[in-house]
Amino acid sequence: MDGWTAPSSIERELYGAKARGDWDGYLDVLARSELFLAQSRAQVDAEPTKARFHPTPDRRCLVVHTRGMLPVPDPHTVYLPRSLAWFANAWDSADPPHLAVNPGSPAEAYLTTTPADLARWHAHWDAAAPEWGLAPGAVHSLHVGGPLHGPVAHGLAVGAHLAVSNGEFWNALAYHGNGYTRERERLRRGWSITTAAEWHDTLRRLLATELVSPVWEFALRVRRLLASDFAGPVDVEHWRHATATALRRNAERAAEPQLTPEGVTVAAPRATAEVEGEVAGVQRLIGRIARYEARFRADGLLPEDGWVRSVEGWDLGRASQMARWGLGTRYGTLADAEHGVRQAGEAARAAYRSWEEFSAGYALGRCLHFDEEEFGEWYTGVLATHLTLTTDPASPWRNIPWRTPEGAS
Repeated sequence: MDGWTAPSSIERELYGAKARGDWDGYLDVLARSELFLAQSRAQVDAEPTKARFHPTPDRRCLVVHTRGMLPVPDPHTVYLPRSLAWFANAWDSADPPHLAVNPGSPAEAYLTTTPADLARWHAHWDAAAPEWGLAPGAVHSLHVGGPLHGPVAHGLAVGAHLAVSNGEFWNALAYHGNGYTRERERLRRGWSITTAAEWHDTLRRLLATELVSPVWEFALRVRRLLASDFAGPVDVEHWRHATATALRRNAERAAEPQLTPEGVTVAAPRATAEVEGEVAGVQRLIGRIARYEARFRADGLLPEDGWVRSVEGWDLGRASQMARWGLGTRYGTLADAEHGVRQAGEAARAAYRSWEEFSAGYALGRCLHFDEEEFGEWYTGVLATHLTLTTDPASPWRNIPWRTPEGAS
């Protein structure tokens, strides 16, 4: 169909195979793709492990969608991803005579379901396995159905670290992710979120950068102030000394009498050993940060004279994705997701000056949280994603300016 823009590379490959009359090639693409099956949310909530066939009213077809063709999420219908082999195994003689793939689009196909067809599906699955779904570690974009420019796209791109590493469309605002049950399991296992209230609270805290360690941010803020005062790089020993002085002074101020509406209050001074233990801990942290930054510079995550301004990016990158995860789990609405994504983009622009600065802050937060200076997969993974996002011509970071033009909304 001349002039048709495929939503993603999946549908483009399907259309190309169909246009050539290459049905083996079409099945090859299907075997590598998740096929999403519509389900009643109430039924899935009651029996999360069960997937049901809901044929068209004439019972001639069972409809499935590839990832780029999924409709906007609604509160009552959810989607579960299944493989071509799963459908071949699940089909029996009482089921519809056709599997309808992306009906109504130029990439549509109505596949017959005879025993010979089902065996053929299996053969294509066997040839494709284990490649199934979008490949992790690559930039995947929606060319229709997802913003590519503007403030919402900017906020979505703030979450691109996770989208790329997880193998998802970076710009999917109307988000289904890996399907309703898998998205709920993601939030349950990774975040202990099982209700809409818990999701809203977690998103709020991420956007307020309350989950990142305040100790990390304190240490970086001291260096940021020193760099501003001295208009240049800050020596590590100078940074350590200034941080120790600030901590001791803060402890002294906390013990000073305070005038409040209830009168004068006096706090007991903190024990010297407690304060000095805090000083020693933050100085160890500064050593860790300095060693990570040296490795970042060696590996191209920071420029030769670069340093990390803030680790707030760790929370903001996760907030952008959390906003979408809430829609995929139906804990939030599309409006909630857009609002959260916009806020994440605005907060990131306020804290950083470029995609590269933001990425370094995100990476340091991730490493301080998970890596323990092992420079293992928590580090190598975030480095690989950073390099992909800063060099791939298809990356949103190469196509969306960090600063929003004046007057844009």
